[in-house]
Amino acid sequence: MTRRVYFGLGSFLRRVIYSVLSVGPLPRHVAFIMDGNRRYAKKQDLQGGVGHRVGFVALMNMLKYCYELNVVYVTIYAFSIENFKRKPEEVQSTMQLILEKIEGLLEEESIVNRYGVRVHFIGNLKLLSKPIKLAAERAMNATAQNSKAVLSICIAYTSTDEIVHAVEETCLEKRDEFSTTDDNETLIYVADIEKHVYMGVAPDPEIIIRSSGETRLSNFLLWQSATSILSSPRVLWPEIGFWHLVQAIIEFQRNFAFLEKKRKQS
Repeated sequence: MTRRVYFGLGSFLRRVIYSVLSVGPLPRHVAFIMDGNRRYAKKQDLQGGVGHRVGFVALMNMLKYCYELNVVYVTIYAFSIENFKRKPEEVQSTMQLILEKIEGLLEEESIVNRYGVRVHFIGNLKLLSKPIKLAAERAMNATAQNSKAVLSICIAYTSTDEIVHAVEETCLEKRDEFSTTDDNETLIYVADIEKHVYMGVAPDPEIIIRSSGETRLSNFLLWQSATSILSSPRVLWPEIGFWHLVQAIIEFQRNFAFLEKKRKQS
């Protein structure tokens, strides 16, 4: 009974905050760099994999807050290509957790079905094991008809890999033109590259939130973040919560006019 009252009160207070925030402009796209799971485990004297599991709970809460606020696009940095360089047992443990959580997205009561979310897996998916690739394809197919929101999961991803991929695809597309035009003619434009970036499924993020107080993007959405607000709450990812999202949105609203001017100039 007490638990139901507590959660009911929390839900009511969030709705009040949402109504206040809705007076100003709201972001359509929020991206998260989930930094600090391993440090959290060390800080709490837990096994390394436990930190990632606690971090997943924090992720589910942040997704819920975003979708309650009608943020249409959410992108998460789940696993960098650079992460493959970590200890094999750590990579294996993380991949097993990722596989487990992807399969959980297919459950009827999962957050993506509750909020009508379409799922995309973003990155160099050829680098993933066959079970994870198949699970990702099943999740994308199962949610393809969901149309209320979009969740992009960046896995086996870096921005440099994304940009190289986009340039290669653009060159392949235009290779016949290279031999028929003179040297002074521009053949490749920004719009050509943007057609082939992995993140073409979503507009550029207005807000990027990186936990643990770090202000680095760590090779995440470099092409898309020229006019993004970077929020860096000084908490590890498993400790992140509702008020950190609210703080980031308030900062976005405070800078909205300036950011819109920059977007129009770009």
